[in-house]
Amino acid sequence: MLWVALLLASLLSADRIFHNDYEDGALDVLATGPLPLELVAAVKSLAHWVTTGIPLALLAPVLGLLLNLPIESFPLLVLSMLAGTPAVSFVAGIGASLTLGLRRSGVLLALLVLPLYVPVLIFGVACVSAASVGPASPWPPFLILCALSLASLVLAPIASAAALRNAMR
Repeated sequence: MLWVALLLASLLSADRIFHNDYEDGALDVLATGPLPLELVAAVKSLAHWVTTGIPLALLAPVLGLLLNLPIESFPLLVLSMLAGTPAVSFVAGIGASLTLGLRRSGVLLALLVLPLYVPVLIFGVACVSAASVGPASPWPPFLILCALSLASLVLAPIASAAALRNAMR
């Protein structure tokens, strides 16, 4: 339940990753500047992670108390959320760049991004449930979460930059 809340909460602010810069023309200036557009997309997605992913991951133990989660699973809950939220923010950056310039892009963004959140959700829940109730080790799902975040860190800025170039034409 905590992972679903985290994913939906990050989805609320995802459409604003590039939207304000697109409206006021700052994105055009950044695209014509000396920095590659991939770096701009990576920094914007990283800023989304810092402002949404980290605070939600740090608030997870408080919400875990409300859901009667065992206290001994709190460190792994926070660790798994810190490992999985970069993938969430970078995938949200791809969706935000694909829907840039559209009027009501929130629903389309949700339709594009929510299926891509499913692997993060599956392995995040598997990690926390293995730590709280299961006899299985929580480390394989945690390592897969780390791999998903690293892969999105590399591939998402390239896809976001391509979508941004297409939207600014």
